Amino acid sequence: MLKSVEWTGNYLVIVDQTKLPEKLEYIELHTVSDVQDAIVNMKVRGAPLIGVVAAYGVLLGVLEGRNPYMVIEQLKKTRPTAVNLEKVLDEMQVVIDEGGDLTEIENRAREIERREVEATYRIGLVGLDVVPDNARILTICNTGVFATPGIGTALGVIYKAHEAGKVEMVYALETRPVLQGARLTVFELMENGVDVTLVVDSMAGILMARNYVNLVIVGADRVAANGDFANKIGTLNLAVLARHFKIPFFVALPTSTIDPNIENGENIPLEERPEDEVKKIGDRYITRPDAKVFNLAFDVTPGEFVHGFITEKGILTPPFK
Repeated sequence: MLKSVEWTGNYLVIVDQTKLPEKLEYIELHTVSDVQDAIVNMKVRGAPLIGVVAAYGVLLGVLEGRNPYMVIEQLKKTRPTAVNLEKVLDEMQVVIDEGGDLTEIENRAREIERREVEATYRIGLVGLDVVPDNARILTICNTGVFATPGIGTALGVIYKAHEAGKVEMVYALETRPVLQGARLTVFELMENGVDVTLVVDSMAGILMARNYVNLVIVGADRVAANGDFANKIGTLNLAVLARHFKIPFFVALPTSTIDPNIENGENIPLEERPEDEVKKIGDRYITRPDAKVFNLAFDVTPGEFVHGFITEKGILTPPFK
């Protein structure tokens, strides 16, 4: 299976996700600025993977001779919605507060990566319980090897279900505006031998109405204490449709994505991304260059729409609070 991140001992290697699917290109990150650019410009993305890359970003800052506290503050500003980034950087700060040397800082970054890899495998195994035979699964965005350092969250469940012979078809939404579903999810599922069909985002309703789908599994970037959760824009639409058509709706995530300090979804910060992500596909404008754009990268789905959260520690079911 593809690997999205690797620490060499001196620098970090990642897949440049902006080049997919045309090219599977690995790039080297040698500095904090490299890491910041990779996260902000979505060369690397996905809540668990962003956290791991940020942990190594702190290590790179120490290797550069930078003030680690300033590095942590700099990296915290890169993406506001995913809680993993904040949690990981707080964990790295504790090591620094305790006077950790370079070896201890590197060991903690490696431990964070190992922990997240192990979590994805456990999520996949736990999630087998919710996948029916002849599963026809709908998912959005990318939640696999390009979103985590392991096999993925929602896609991790799909991989394990595929190994068990339970998956008939995966329907991957293209996921506008940056097309992570079309560019990344379809690419990695095909690479790993899982039968996948690409559909436009607005086709989800008719798929459910015509019984093409019997399970929806998505990922999450932050879960509030009451079960409200933020995920890629369009997830709320799927939850509403799934409830209407009485289709099980599950969210797969490591427990590191749960934020008990946020009471409900109204308090989850939602990132607004650059206008050109909507105005363009690649380098080509698909609308007038001077068009007004509102481009939220995430939406918030109420916990009441969720059948369960599939985590490495088990399946959380209502009432979530």
